[in-house]
Amino acid sequence: MPRLTLDDLYRLRLPSDPRLRPDGTSVAYTLTRADRETDENLDEIWLAAPGQEPRRLATGSLPRWSPDGRTLAYVRAVDGRPQIHLLPMDGGEPRTLTAAPLGAGAPVWSPDGTRIAFAGPYLPHPLDPAAPIVADRLDYKADGPGPLRGITTQVFVVDAASGETTALTGGDLHASAPAWSPDGGRLAFTASMEADRDLAPSGSVYEVDADGGEPKRLTGGDVLFLAVWQVGGRLVAAGMSTGATGHTRLYAVGPDGHEELRTGLDRNVMTGGPGYPGAPPRAYGDGLLFCARDRGRTHLYRFGPDGTAKLVGGGTEEVSVSGVSTAPGHYAYVAATPYSPGEVFLDGARLTAHMPAGLDLPAPQTRVFTAPDGTEVEGFLLRGGSGPGPLLLDIHGGPHNAWAPVFDGVHLYHHVLAARGWTVLTLNPRASDGYGEDFYTATRGAWGLADEQDFLTAVDELVADGTADPDRLAVTGYSYGGYMTCWLTSRTGRFRAAIPGGCVSDLTSLSGTSDAGLLLKTYEYPGDTAAQSPYTRVGEVTTPTLLLHGDADERCPVGQAEQWFAALREREVPVRLVRYPGGSHLFIVSGRPSHRYDYNERIIAWLEQWVSGSPS
Repeated sequence: MPRLTLDDLYRLRLPSDPRLRPDGTSVAYTLTRADRETDENLDEIWLAAPGQEPRRLATGSLPRWSPDGRTLAYVRAVDGRPQIHLLPMDGGEPRTLTAAPLGAGAPVWSPDGTRIAFAGPYLPHPLDPAAPIVADRLDYKADGPGPLRGITTQVFVVDAASGETTALTGGDLHASAPAWSPDGGRLAFTASMEADRDLAPSGSVYEVDADGGEPKRLTGGDVLFLAVWQVGGRLVAAGMSTGATGHTRLYAVGPDGHEELRTGLDRNVMTGGPGYPGAPPRAYGDGLLFCARDRGRTHLYRFGPDGTAKLVGGGTEEVSVSGVSTAPGHYAYVAATPYSPGEVFLDGARLTAHMPAGLDLPAPQTRVFTAPDGTEVEGFLLRGGSGPGPLLLDIHGGPHNAWAPVFDGVHLYHHVLAARGWTVLTLNPRASDGYGEDFYTATRGAWGLADEQDFLTAVDELVADGTADPDRLAVTGYSYGGYMTCWLTSRTGRFRAAIPGGCVSDLTSLSGTSDAGLLLKTYEYPGDTAAQSPYTRVGEVTTPTLLLHGDADERCPVGQAEQWFAALREREVPVRLVRYPGGSHLFIVSGRPSHRYDYNERIIAWLEQWVSGSPS
């Protein structure tokens, strides 16, 4: 069978956001593909059902069924702005429902199917991109949108018949996607309305009358609430303690406040998001389904009335779940495996086969390494040879993300390198998600200092057992992985090539330039930023380094790469800086296809240029 190539980027079809029809007979979902001709990521709505071939319904994303299952709402761009459309399932053409000046977010049907709520951007005056950018607070910009220029996110309700739209919130806030009360009379959402929220991150659950009025605050300030959903007749919100870095947990929210749903798992609840697996909780029978990450894998759990959480469908497979939907007696989800970046499943049975057939994708091997202090660290090996060969250590971001032993459809260079005789090690060091909260918080205030030996011990073991050639070692990583790539090359000269992507090199400057700078400084690396900064020891670096960075990255601004590049170039260390125009921090996941292709291609070329003896 043929091995994967970078051109397969344009053959991959990635399903997401599955939505069960209310009668449980079929699943609507978004299918995304990279289009070479337009250099865009194209979204389509597809429908899958047992015993039938999946079929395309429309161009767009975020499908949502009406309560009677006869209409499918979804989002599609009109004149460059996302707008809600309605597709009658008994025949007929879709119609555009909204005309929001800056676009509409995901549709949320009212229980009686007569109205749709959504959260969307709002600006009370015309947007002038040439006007000066004026900032009074730190939260004046965000990765992706860039400078906000006064844009807020408000809750709107639109009549499903007439299209008449009403704003339910206003003022200086960013509201999350709303959730209807069972009687359709109220909407809940999360937001921060504190004047100094940029200095003390906060988020509370609010409720507003569906016909308008002042929002009512339902929760206090001891939990930073991220989002809220209506689950089986009660509000369920995701949040984390405002006191320190830690796991996201689920809370039941009522008129008198909130109470944690104690699952008994020392694991992080995964609600899903760009670059992260998981899904919002959903009602299922007399309990709810939620996602949590365990040892890199993201599984589906059922939380029952007895207060315990149990795996759904066994949960022993090497999978990563992202997207969950339920109907009475049924559940649907999308899961990645070692052989596919994602397929749609209904009640545990696979409905789709979007992965191109005939590709040879070797499965990663699980390895456990022991750091000098006795801490066990899990990793996954993708092997392309039998003897000591070139090794690439790839470091994940976060630092609280985690590698899973699945094909993710993003890091295509892993399989291309394996086909050329390389071994790729993806490691989950301290701070990785899925190994308990103590492990999760182990690098707080000790970036680089606490986890350096996790990486070097793993490399040492692979050299010692004959897997890796000590003269052909390389390191790469993105975001926090880019930070650790800089860190490791400032501590050791054993790597023959280094490729920091979306990197961080100096925590002091990051604190004042990142859109999350204060949050990171407060909760992730408090204390001595110089001691935790690779730039403090940049003069020790001798490793040929390729820096890859999005030009519009607001999370890890491109200056982080520029100063590393300048320092190495001044000392005549082989170095190259590549900036991707318009690329945000997550451009390697959802940016231009040509940029994602180029990113993969440059990594391979740099490794083969500088790691002597590797296949050409």
